[in-house]
Amino acid sequence: MTMRLTPYLMMDGNAKEAIEFYQKALEAQVLFLQTFGEMPANPEYPLPEAARDRVGHATIKIGESELMFSDTFPGQPVQIGNQVTICLSTDSADKSKQLFEALQEGGSVVMPLQETHFSPGYGIVTDKFGVSFQIYTEGQHHM
Repeated sequence: MTMRLTPYLMMDGNAKEAIEFYQKALEAQVLFLQTFGEMPANPEYPLPEAARDRVGHATIKIGESELMFSDTFPGQPVQIGNQVTICLSTDSADKSKQLFEALQEGGSVVMPLQETHFSPGYGIVTDKFGVSFQIYTEGQHHM
Protein backbone atom coordinates (compact mmCIF):
# COMPACT_ATOMS: atom_id res chain seq x y z
CA MET A 1 0.00 0.00 0.00
CA THR A 2 1.28 3.43 -0.88
CA MET A 3 0.25 6.77 0.56
CA ARG A 4 1.19 10.22 -0.69
CA LEU A 5 0.31 13.78 0.41
CA THR A 6 0.10 16.46 -2.29
CA PRO A 7 -0.79 20.15 -1.86
CA TYR A 8 -3.89 21.00 -3.93
CA LEU A 9 -4.57 24.60 -4.93
CA MET A 10 -8.12 25.76 -5.66
CA MET A 11 -8.02 28.72 -8.03
CA ASP A 12 -10.73 31.17 -9.11
CA GLY A 13 -10.45 30.78 -12.88
CA ASN A 14 -6.73 31.50 -13.09
CA ALA A 15 -5.22 28.00 -12.67
CA LYS A 16 -3.80 28.03 -16.23
CA GLU A 17 -2.13 31.38 -15.54
CA ALA A 18 -0.70 30.06 -12.24
CA ILE A 19 0.63 26.92 -13.95
CA GLU A 20 2.32 29.01 -16.66
CA PHE A 21 3.81 31.23 -13.95
CA TYR A 22 5.23 28.21 -12.04
CA GLN A 23 6.60 26.77 -15.29
CA LYS A 24 8.67 29.92 -15.74
CA ALA A 25 9.44 30.75 -12.10
CA LEU A 26 10.08 27.22 -10.78
CA GLU A 27 10.84 25.25 -13.96
CA ALA A 28 7.69 23.19 -13.38
CA GLN A 29 6.68 20.46 -15.80
CA VAL A 30 2.99 19.90 -16.58
CA LEU A 31 2.20 16.23 -15.96
CA PHE A 32 -1.56 16.46 -16.55
CA LEU A 33 -4.07 19.17 -17.43
CA GLN A 34 -7.76 18.71 -18.19
CA THR A 35 -10.45 21.38 -18.41
CA PHE A 36 -13.97 20.84 -17.12
CA GLY A 37 -15.07 20.78 -20.78
CA GLU A 38 -12.71 17.86 -21.50
CA MET A 39 -14.12 15.74 -18.65
CA PRO A 40 -16.90 13.21 -19.28
CA ALA A 41 -20.32 14.90 -19.25
CA ASN A 42 -22.72 14.20 -16.40
CA PRO A 43 -26.34 14.64 -17.56
CA GLU A 44 -27.46 15.20 -13.96
CA TYR A 45 -25.15 18.21 -13.65
CA PRO A 46 -24.94 20.08 -16.98
CA LEU A 47 -21.71 22.03 -17.34
CA PRO A 48 -22.14 25.82 -17.42
CA GLU A 49 -20.60 27.29 -20.57
CA ALA A 50 -18.47 29.65 -18.47
CA ALA A 51 -16.82 26.64 -16.76
CA ARG A 52 -15.75 24.80 -19.97
CA ASP A 53 -12.27 26.31 -20.22
CA ARG A 54 -11.52 26.32 -16.50
CA VAL A 55 -9.09 23.71 -15.20
CA GLY A 56 -10.89 20.68 -13.80
CA HIS A 57 -7.65 19.06 -12.70
CA ALA A 58 -3.94 19.58 -13.30
CA THR A 59 -0.73 18.22 -11.84
CA ILE A 60 2.67 19.84 -12.20
CA LYS A 61 6.06 18.61 -11.04
CA ILE A 62 8.51 20.99 -9.39
CA GLY A 63 11.80 19.28 -8.65
CA GLU A 64 10.85 16.03 -6.90
CA SER A 65 7.46 17.30 -5.70
CA GLU A 66 4.03 17.54 -7.28
CA LEU A 67 1.44 20.28 -6.96
CA MET A 68 -2.20 19.84 -8.02
CA PHE A 69 -4.67 22.47 -9.21
CA SER A 70 -8.24 23.02 -10.17
CA ASP A 71 -10.45 26.03 -10.73
CA THR A 72 -13.72 26.57 -8.93
CA PHE A 73 -16.90 26.87 -10.97
CA PRO A 74 -17.86 30.43 -11.95
CA GLY A 75 -19.74 32.02 -9.05
CA GLN A 76 -17.99 29.84 -6.46
CA PRO A 77 -15.28 32.20 -5.28
CA VAL A 78 -12.21 30.89 -3.55
CA GLN A 79 -12.35 31.69 0.15
CA ILE A 80 -9.34 32.34 2.31
CA GLY A 81 -8.76 29.10 4.19
CA ASN A 82 -10.01 26.72 1.51
CA GLN A 83 -7.67 27.65 -1.32
CA VAL A 84 -5.12 25.02 -0.29
CA THR A 85 -6.19 21.47 0.53
CA ILE A 86 -4.19 18.29 0.93
CA CYS A 87 -4.75 15.46 -1.52
CA LEU A 88 -4.18 12.17 0.31
CA SER A 89 -3.67 9.43 -2.30
CA THR A 90 -3.67 5.70 -1.67
CA ASP A 91 -3.81 2.64 -3.89
CA SER A 92 -6.28 0.89 -1.59
CA ALA A 93 -10.03 1.57 -1.40
CA ASP A 94 -10.09 0.08 2.11
CA LYS A 95 -7.32 2.42 3.27
CA SER A 96 -9.09 5.41 1.68
CA LYS A 97 -12.29 4.51 3.55
CA GLN A 98 -10.34 4.12 6.82
CA LEU A 99 -8.62 7.50 6.39
CA PHE A 100 -11.86 9.25 5.36
CA GLU A 101 -13.72 7.90 8.39
CA ALA A 102 -10.89 8.77 10.79
CA LEU A 103 -10.57 12.34 9.46
CA GLN A 104 -14.32 13.04 9.65
CA GLU A 105 -14.43 12.38 13.43
CA GLY A 106 -15.27 15.77 14.88
CA GLY A 107 -15.07 17.28 11.40
CA SER A 108 -17.43 17.47 8.43
CA VAL A 109 -17.93 15.72 5.12
CA VAL A 110 -17.75 18.07 2.12
CA MET A 111 -18.23 15.30 -0.47
CA PRO A 112 -18.95 11.70 0.56
CA LEU A 113 -16.38 9.06 -0.40
CA GLN A 114 -17.68 7.62 -3.67
CA GLU A 115 -16.75 6.25 -7.08
CA THR A 116 -16.13 8.95 -9.70
CA HIS A 117 -15.07 8.97 -13.35
CA PHE A 118 -11.45 9.42 -12.18
CA SER A 119 -11.25 7.28 -9.05
CA PRO A 120 -12.80 4.16 -7.52
CA GLY A 121 -13.02 6.10 -4.24
CA TYR A 122 -12.85 9.90 -3.89
CA GLY A 123 -14.22 12.26 -1.26
CA ILE A 124 -13.51 15.51 0.55
CA VAL A 125 -13.52 15.88 4.31
CA THR A 126 -12.63 18.76 6.63
CA ASP A 127 -11.13 17.59 9.90
CA LYS A 128 -11.88 19.00 13.34
CA PHE A 129 -9.01 21.50 12.92
CA GLY A 130 -10.50 22.98 9.72
CA VAL A 131 -7.97 21.27 7.42
CA SER A 132 -9.52 19.99 4.17
CA PHE A 133 -8.40 16.66 2.74
CA GLN A 134 -9.23 15.21 -0.65
CA ILE A 135 -9.09 11.44 -0.26
CA TYR A 136 -8.14 9.95 -3.62
CA THR A 137 -7.95 6.24 -4.40
CA GLU A 138 -5.68 5.48 -7.31
CA GLY A 139 -7.29 3.18 -9.79
CA GLN A 140 -7.80 2.75 -13.47
CA HIS A 141 -8.03 6.53 -13.90
CA HIS A 142 -5.20 8.68 -12.53
CA MET A 143 -5.55 12.33 -11.55
